[in-house]
Order: sequence, then structure tokens, then C-alpha cells
Amino acid sequence: MTSSNQRLAVLGSHLPVLQGILRGIEKEGLRVTGQGMLAATPHPKALGSALTNSRITTDYSEALLELITETHDSTESLVQELEQTHRYVAQQLTDELIWNQSMPAQLPPEPEIPIAWYGTSNTGMLKHVYRRGLAERYGKAMQCIAGVHYNFSLPDAFWDLMDIPGASKSEQRSKGYLALIRNFTRYSWLLMYLFGASPAVSKSFMRGLPHPLQELDADTLYLPYATSLRMSDLGYQNKAQSDLQLCYNDLETFLTRMLTAVTTPWPAYEAIGTHRNGEWIQLNTNILQIENEYYSNIRPKRATGRCERPATALAERGVQYIEVRCLDIDPESPIGISAATSRFMDAFLLFCAAEQSKLFPNNGFCMDSHDNFSLVVKEGRKPGLELINQNMPTTREEWGAELIEGIAPYAQLLDQAKGGDLYAQALAIQAEKVRDSGKTPSARLLQALRDQNLSLHDYSLKRSIEHRDALRAQALEPAVQDEYETIARESIAEQKRLEDGDTEDFDSYVARYHGALKKPVKV
Repeated sequence: MTSSNQRLAVLGSHLPVLQGILRGIEKEGLRVTGQGMLAATPHPKALGSALTNSRITTDYSEALLELITETHDSTESLVQELEQTHRYVAQQLTDELIWNQSMPAQLPPEPEIPIAWYGTSNTGMLKHVYRRGLAERYGKAMQCIAGVHYNFSLPDAFWDLMDIPGASKSEQRSKGYLALIRNFTRYSWLLMYLFGASPAVSKSFMRGLPHPLQELDADTLYLPYATSLRMSDLGYQNKAQSDLQLCYNDLETFLTRMLTAVTTPWPAYEAIGTHRNGEWIQLNTNILQIENEYYSNIRPKRATGRCERPATALAERGVQYIEVRCLDIDPESPIGISAATSRFMDAFLLFCAAEQSKLFPNNGFCMDSHDNFSLVVKEGRKPGLELINQNMPTTREEWGAELIEGIAPYAQLLDQAKGGDLYAQALAIQAEKVRDSGKTPSARLLQALRDQNLSLHDYSLKRSIEHRDALRAQALEPAVQDEYETIARESIAEQKRLEDGDTEDFDSYVARYHGALKKPVKV
């Protein structure tokens, strides 16, 4: 099966398969004071253990919350859970609130930005020391940038319908997801144009570093046509990662390159060392401490067990789902993402999975796709902006309209499978942005700053307070409230069980964790 029409026809005659699509969200957000300063307080006890609470944890900083949904077979239940979690958190943060903008609030001096703490178990200490290493390598301020991660999976029957080859279900699934990732890499510039919402930063964030930004007001820097400075190279001047080019042509090559990155020493990190004053400051001196240190827009994922390496899990059991990591927080939504955005993401990712996906030449790295993405995050709304599509220049307007047209049949299939026209409505919203860049989130944000004569910081604080108040205005159902309290309470007990049950010293645990890496084999 080769043509788009054939694949669409097959999916159209097997609509129940599309009911098996699962999606989940991991949404980050800084805890801040009522004045918009990064919170200096520990992770609130009412939110449970950041190590073991499956719904509420922390990312890099003790003040950087991460709210995680379960997987859902509908957008409605997905958004409902994320909203419930936000309501619960808003109730517990009595003197604080969630910063609803990807670029950070006012940050204290670097030494005072608290690194997330997960307790004294070996698992918790591994997470903490890894974050110490990030501070040594990239600085703390950059780690306080927040975003939305969108997890997506398709049922195995989908890959059968698409005639994806494979000696086993695992191999077939992995090939299918890697094909999706290649198409995502080709077309993800569109997501940055449509959903990028960080065209500006507070001056204090730059901390005196050289930059190409212009001054919008006394406190705000920006680029006039930027969509997502969060996803630009702003501040990320890291030679080690810039030289790392992973390959999504096949899983074995992808894992081989990842294995090289997590086992090859880097001179600058060797100079830092792993210990200072008798304490661990990074897990090792390699290009990457662990696999998750690689900053990518999308990742092939597989759930892991305790002390299991992500690369080993992928090598042994194949790709389970993909994680999209380039979405900015939507500052106009109290929960950071709208239902319409979720529906468009489903249609876009289904399009990426079903359309033909040629292997990347040039050692498996597509420089044109990389350059297109980098250009759009900095200049995406520039009229007549030229991108490279299959070695040919094309305007952002033309290619965007072409992609919307290509995604439309998949939105229609999802509507047929689910009933109604909500996916078509979501697509129409994005089509309007393609036609009029003034309707993109990045343009709307800059216009709001000008219209209200507010700095990015003051505007973001104002909107975050409004969202906090809206979330608090409607109490959770008693049963839902009790569920969150029970999860929090049990997570604290689970963390203590882990700490009490550890009999291995941390040095040995780290050595065992590094030793858990296995060379990739065909799955």
C-alpha cells in the first residue's frame, strides 16, 4: 500500500481502530509567589511525594511542578482530568500559584534556584544528582523553562492496516512509530507556528548573556516575528549536544548512537568531575548523563521499571508510544492546553503515522527539517518566510495551507469514528491561523502586551492569577477531592517504603544503573 488515498480508504473502512488511539499530557508549571517570584518553599506536602505521586510531581526545580494525566481514549476525559488536577493544586497552593507561561517568572540568583528533591532513596537521589549535573552543564535558569508534553499511541491493529513490515509485533510497532517521528520531524515547524506562545522573555532571564533580542519595553525582550523562543537556541550554547545527531531511520541505529552519547566522556564534563567536596554533582562525565538529557522535540518512549534504562527498555521491548515535547504552555488556557489543540494534535499525529515516510538520507539526519524548525521559532510569522520542502524553497503560507489540506481527511476520519465535527472545528481554527498570522498565540500575546501596556512578567502574572481564581471558583466533587488526597497520602507512604527498603549504598546503585545499559538488538 503506497498512496495516501489507499491508506485513507482502509482506515475509513476500519473506523473502530481509531477508537484505540490513546493520549496523555505532562504539563509543567512554575510555582510562584503572589508577586511572580519563583517559590522558595519545598514541594507542598498536600501534593504528596514528588517521587511517587503518579499525577503531581516536579521537573527540574523544587518549584517546577509537573502535572501528569493517565492515558485516555478521548479528548474530553483527558482535558477533564488535567483540569481536575489543576483545581486540586490551585486549592493547595494557598499563598502561591502556577505560572501559566513557558518562559520563567522572576528567578533568584542561580545558587538560590532550588533543585528538585525526591528523598533519600537511591531512586530519589539518582533523580536529584542528575539534576545537579544539569545545573553544572547548562545552568539552572534554562531548566526553569516549562512546556506541555503530549503522549500519543496507536493500537497495534493500525500498523497492520498500514502494512508496516516486521518480524514481530514489537518490530512492526517500532518501525511504525519511527516513520511517524520522521514525518513529525519534517512537519513540526507547523506546530511551532500554530501553537508557539513564547515570543518574548523578561530581561532578567538573560542574565547579561549576549543575545539577538530587541527591547519591547523596559522589562521585556522579544523578536518581532518569533513564535517560540522556548524552543530556540536562546541560551543553549552546548557544543556536546549540538554535535549529537540521532537517527530515526531504524531503532537499532537510534539506540546505537544514544548508547555512544551516554558512554562517551566529554572533556568539559571530565574537567568538572562527578564529585565536589565529597558529594555527587553529576552521574558521570559523558556527553549525556542519561538518555533523557537529550533535548529533542519528540521521543520514542517505553515505560521503564526501577533501575531500568530507557534505551534498554526500547532495545528489549520496542517503542510503546511517542512523546511530543515542543508545545508551549497556552497562556490563554487555565490548564495550559485547549481541547481544540489536543484534537488537532491527534489529527496531525495520525497524518504523520499514515502518510508515506521516506528514510532520511545523510546518515539519518534531516538538516532541512532542523533548519526549518529553527527558522520558524524565531521568524515564523515573517511574511513570505521561505522554508525548504523536499530540496525546494516554498513559503510558509503555501506549505502551511498544503499541510492543513493533507491533515483534513484524518480529522474527518476521527470525527466519523467519534461522532460530531469537533476535529473539523479544531482544524478550522488552525487553518485560520495559517491564513492570518495575527491570530497565532505568539502574535496575540505581543498584541496584548502592547494593548495593555504591560511587561511580559506583569501580563503573565495577571493572567496566572485570573486562571488560579477561575480554578478555585469551582470546588472538586467530594469523591474526586478524596481521590487526590488519598493518592497524595499513599505516595508519601510509598516513598518512605522505598527509603526504608534500600539496602544498597548509592555509589553501588549508580554503578548498577550504568551497568543496566545493553547494546541494541533487533526487536
